[in-house]
Amino acid sequence: MKKVDWRFNNSYTHLPSSLFSRLNPVPVASPHIILLNDRLAHQLGLDFSELSEHDLAALCSGNVLPEGAVPIAQAYAGHQYGHFTILGDGRAILLGEHLAPDGQRVDIQLKGSGRTPYSRQGDGRAALGPMLREYLISEAMHALGISTTRSLAVVATGEAIFRGTELPGAILTRVAASHMRVGTFEYAAMQNDIELLKAITKYTINRHYPHLSHSENPALELLKAVMEKQIILITDWMRVGFVHGVMNTDNMTISGETIDYGPCAFIDAYDSKAVFSSIDRYGRYAFGNQANIAEWNLSRFAEALLPLFDADQATAIKMAEEVLGSFSALYQKQYLSMMRNKLGLLGEENEDNILINDLLVWMQEKKADYTNTFYSLVRGNFLNNDSWHQRWQNRLARNQQSREVSLAVMRANNPAVIPRNHKVEEVLKAASEEGNLIPLNRFLEVLSKPYDDEHPDLAEYQTPSKSKCTYQTFCGT
Repeated sequence: MKKVDWRFNNSYTHLPSSLFSRLNPVPVASPHIILLNDRLAHQLGLDFSELSEHDLAALCSGNVLPEGAVPIAQAYAGHQYGHFTILGDGRAILLGEHLAPDGQRVDIQLKGSGRTPYSRQGDGRAALGPMLREYLISEAMHALGISTTRSLAVVATGEAIFRGTELPGAILTRVAASHMRVGTFEYAAMQNDIELLKAITKYTINRHYPHLSHSENPALELLKAVMEKQIILITDWMRVGFVHGVMNTDNMTISGETIDYGPCAFIDAYDSKAVFSSIDRYGRYAFGNQANIAEWNLSRFAEALLPLFDADQATAIKMAEEVLGSFSALYQKQYLSMMRNKLGLLGEENEDNILINDLLVWMQEKKADYTNTFYSLVRGNFLNNDSWHQRWQNRLARNQQSREVSLAVMRANNPAVIPRNHKVEEVLKAASEEGNLIPLNRFLEVLSKPYDDEHPDLAEYQTPSKSKCTYQTFCGT
């Protein structure tokens, strides 16, 4: 096999061994490439052009390990739907940390790579459909300007897996700033090992927030920094109508990246209570509840870090409460700023919040499409709401800058196209059941420029589903 310029520099394996298990991916029968992300490969300084398709498939399936890889499965815990449990990489292997040409350190992980010590009753494998979904949605999120893990490749394994029925198996190559999660800290905290907790805190700060390393209380500053990242992330989700669907603490990254695209979806008609996950029966992770859950997850993060805030527990709790107590105000400020941008409101006025909320109430009552409503405003089209529209026009007239500036802000914050659920299902079915990748690749191309409203086929991807059935998503495990 010809060499690829991997630059592995694996720091995680220098942490205490209780945090991971060393093992190789389980080989697969007959891998072949389904998707390769050439743009991402270029950004990472990886040139696969000299590899045969056979060799590339072997590399992306784990049948052949890249030079410098030190494969591990990570241990972590998590609150899943509010209940604490011990977890870990049950179907993923972290090959190592690659240094990109710009100096960025990224995890290279194979998802669906076989059983690990954390698989419990699982087979450690993944189906083609869910891996294509993660590739599609994660790359769409990146193009939307939202912090996310990325997808480098999808390979079919040539093996069948069983999820109630027989499905084609696949492996996704995931790229992430890291896989440090709130659940990683919960796992360390449950060991009652202060040195272990100190080790992962120091590691995380050095890797993601090095400017905090010399602060008076690094652990407390880490809580603040992660909270700020999560506020930005959730606000971005709300901006584009994204519903994560499974905001367990093991799916909240310390880096502030969106991770795990199992039961995720995008809203069509605006509904703050929108839920798509088949297992979220009580709406814990509903669209409008995502900020509340982020705050809840951050409280679990703070609990794990308590011993590092102060030796006196009462003092440590007070310090944590002071930080977490600012979440609501900070989120509301960020959210209001985001909604002002969507409406082109420059500067701040006290009545802006009322104007925004009145629009959302109207959208909920009329079951108006979230993305297309804002896109219509960008295009200068009137809504069927003359009273609100006139108030909005009056507010725009009071902007201190030109209408052109206001319109530019709106265009940058309101996508013309999103990965609409019915289109996602349509292209995934064609790819995974019929072997037809043309619709998927067309969709990926459109989604790569979501703010560009000049694409000739745009209307096809803007139309909401006409189905009266309730859309449901599944975790894919």
